[in-house]
Amino acid sequence: MINNNPTPSQQPGNSGDSQRPRRTLMIVGISCVAILLIVAGWMVYSSHKALQQVQNEKDRMQLDYEQQQLDYDAENLDREFAVFENSRRMIMDDSVKRDLTEKYENARLQVEALQAELKNQKNKSAAQITKLKNEIETLRALLRHYVEEINRLNKENQELRTENEQIKKQNNRLNDRVAATSRENEQLSKRMTLAEKLNVTGLSLTPLNKKGKKEKKVQKAAQLMVSFTIPQNNSTPVGEKTIYLRIVSPSGQVLGNGGTFPFEGGSVECSAKKIIEYAGEEIGGVTIYWDVNTALTAGDYTVELFADNYRLISRSFNLK
Repeated sequence: MINNNPTPSQQPGNSGDSQRPRRTLMIVGISCVAILLIVAGWMVYSSHKALQQVQNEKDRMQLDYEQQQLDYDAENLDREFAVFENSRRMIMDDSVKRDLTEKYENARLQVEALQAELKNQKNKSAAQITKLKNEIETLRALLRHYVEEINRLNKENQELRTENEQIKKQNNRLNDRVAATSRENEQLSKRMTLAEKLNVTGLSLTPLNKKGKKEKKVQKAAQLMVSFTIPQNNSTPVGEKTIYLRIVSPSGQVLGNGGTFPFEGGSVECSAKKIIEYAGEEIGGVTIYWDVNTALTAGDYTVELFADNYRLISRSFNLK
């Protein structure tokens, strides 16, 4: 008996129709996944690119900031060099100044080269900026060392100047003391010298007539008698003493004929002289006579006595 019903494998379109929706769904799914992957990849790429741009902008801004800071540091370095230059001029020691000047010029050349590099290269890399910053710091440290050295030298110079001023003041005080002592010694020497001279007291001038009697009118006098006393003086050397008499008339003329005697390096005219022996004891009633040899007039007569290169006394007498 023949079966006319078709077997499952023989049923037309049954298997293919059942597989087709499934394949469609798979294709759609794969497509969606692919699209999602593409979109995700694009988003990741875009996000990375944006982050890179932000980072680049950040790096650029950082470089700009560091560039500005570098320029500022260079300007400060130039000002520090100006301060150093002013300090260097204050050094008094030429050898030290030459040494520091040589070091200064070398450092100055480095700064000028650095400034030229900063001016010529506006856009610098991070490595260049770091290099220049290191050079600036090196030069700044060098400058600080120089300034410290200059300050130390200036301080030492100031201390030396102060010490010199103190020494000068001490020397001036010492010189003043020496001068004062010298003056005191000189005065003491003078006092001692004066103490050695003969003293004279009771000096008088008396006109005498031809009989040796006192004459009231000087015009009639035949002699002028000078009397005095030599007191005791233990400081005066004993021995023979020559006393010189000078009588000066009212007209200023020395009543002469007594010769001359040495006094203070010169030669002085005298009226008369007398030799005495001095033994350190008082000698009273010493007299010296001058014989009148010229017309005398009334007026003031000056009597002076000299001995041992000293002026012993000088006194005026009014004679009628």
